[in-house]
Amino acid sequence: MDRNEARRKIWEELRKVAKPDSRFHWNFAEFIADYEGSDQGAELIRNLDVYKKSQVIFITPDNNMEKLREFALKDKKTLLTTTYGINRGFQVIYPGDVPEGREELATTLDGMEKFMKAISLKEIKEKLVKVDMLVTGASAITPSGIRFGKGHGYFDLEWAMLWEIQVVDPKTPVIAVGHDCQVVDIDIETTPYDTIVDYIVTPTRVINVNSSIPKPSQGIIWDKLEQGMIENIPPLQELYDLKHR
Repeated sequence: MDRNEARRKIWEELRKVAKPDSRFHWNFAEFIADYEGSDQGAELIRNLDVYKKSQVIFITPDNNMEKLREFALKDKKTLLTTTYGINRGFQVIYPGDVPEGREELATTLDGMEKFMKAISLKEIKEKLVKVDMLVTGASAITPSGIRFGKGHGYFDLEWAMLWEIQVVDPKTPVIAVGHDCQVVDIDIETTPYDTIVDYIVTPTRVINVNSSIPKPSQGIIWDKLEQGMIENIPPLQELYDLKHR
């Protein structure tokens, strides 16, 4: 089964438990859906030692991450994220940026706009020094730790950009979050840029992956980028300018 076929089959099941997006409705090709039980999944992550030890956490701007973003702010973590499609690059919310009691508002996609600040790759390297943990949604996740999203490769690109500035390494924990119906035991061929995950978290369980497949370690694979990505994604432009000046 290829990835597109897997997505289609999973999206049929996901629609039974998913919450529609205010802009994209049921078009799962355009967003990572929230679903029944996502708050319980966030609680499971909050109880993990890797979460408790982390100070700087990258969390994707996916719909099913809202409660986890709220917990991160309440727990005084530095929250690193991106905008939709990485079109405005990386964004950061520091502990103290959000008044107490407003964390829930600040973690909706619209509410984050009021509190997050743009941060360049250079500033991530200088101010944050390292990212302790990454959490991402997915369209599908295999028990061996292979995840894939909507088909654009944004999370793999985010990992690669953070790798380029040496704020993540092979030991940096990566968590994929999805509904139980999105965890599928299928044979999927890996690519050199697949970011293998260490944990899979659903509303009902935590799977410790222990994969033998390594995380990507070559940064940006420039010739694999979709046309227009360099021009439309500011941190990619920043890296490109550094490498070609």
